[in-house]
Amino acid sequence: MISPILPTYARAPIALEKGEGAYVFATDGRRFLDFGSGVAVNALGHAHPHLVAALTAQAAKVWHTSNIFQIPGQQRLAERLVAATFADTVFFCNSGAEAIECSVKMARKFHSHHGRTERFRIATFEGAFHGRTLATIAAGGQKKHLDGFGPKVDGFDQVPFGSLDALKAAIGPHTAGVLIEPIQGEGGVRVAPPEFLRALRALCDEHGLLLLLDEVQSGVGRTGKLFAHEWAGITPDIMAIAKGIGGGFPMGACLATERAAVGMTAGSHGSTFGGNPLAMAVGNAVLDVVLEPQFLEHVNKVSNYLRQQLAMIVDRNRSVVEEVRGHGLLLGLKCKLPNNEVIDALRARGLLTISAGDNVVRILPPLIITEEHVREAIGIINDACLSLSHTPAQDAAK
Repeated sequence: MISPILPTYARAPIALEKGEGAYVFATDGRRFLDFGSGVAVNALGHAHPHLVAALTAQAAKVWHTSNIFQIPGQQRLAERLVAATFADTVFFCNSGAEAIECSVKMARKFHSHHGRTERFRIATFEGAFHGRTLATIAAGGQKKHLDGFGPKVDGFDQVPFGSLDALKAAIGPHTAGVLIEPIQGEGGVRVAPPEFLRALRALCDEHGLLLLLDEVQSGVGRTGKLFAHEWAGITPDIMAIAKGIGGGFPMGACLATERAAVGMTAGSHGSTFGGNPLAMAVGNAVLDVVLEPQFLEHVNKVSNYLRQQLAMIVDRNRSVVEEVRGHGLLLGLKCKLPNNEVIDALRARGLLTISAGDNVVRILPPLIITEEHVREAIGIINDACLSLSHTPAQDAAK
């Protein structure tokens, strides 16, 4: 018999009922150090007082009006995002997948506006994850996400991650743009090198294409800059964000230059709930914190410390883990054992992490963690690795 909740998730046997800072508490009383952050969503941890106050204050006023009316908080958040980024304009939605959909529609509309209706295809990269809608699973191109949902939505061409030559070969008269995650999170915490992003920017300029970035997971301070592409010194034409900008409240946004957004006129796109007053109150509160002068400096300091400590874990436990990947507080441990076994061992000891492709354990703590939190996490990881390195299977392998 099917469960009342559609059984599309393989859930861990934990029910979390409250959180405080970097910790969450289960209904059975167990406490966990949360180094998963709801898959990079809870950027400021749990129950952050500034976010709670902002949401509570707005909840006492108005929750929803739809976009047929002016929404002051939306105007303010858009102006702040424009001031802090490459963008000239912002469309608000509810999720990363919706932000990607808007990005793809905008890229197609840009070329159509200029009379190039044949240019609708988007080049993407193998291993990518851009969402779960029919269009975004086609953009990701992963068989495990596409199986059973055919026919595949047309308009996307995958090339190997990091291969400039393959991308050049894929560009043709129907290509409208290139879409990439600066760091593939779901795909195994694989970082696109700065020089590769710079080459993409130059290639798009050369061929009259738009550069689309998916910073749903890597954005809003997670890498130590407001957005990960800043490390490469480039700017995109269009960028999708979500996760951290809502601090736990469902929210996404598509940021774009005026040039890229030229075709997006009244009626060309919309959202009933996108940019609602509750989400905007939280989004503005998140920016209040993330844009404080010392905030990103803190992220860089603590992330460097965490990476150094994880490198020591690898050196000491090479029968279990073999590599540290990522940037900032979007990190991964490439495992030699099945990553789900490592995740289970960590959870049993009070540390929450997230799985990723290529047998990687993702480490995505709140951006507010301290070195004390890092030391606690490292102690748990080391203990779990030592335990796993002495399992019967491991001993037999030796």
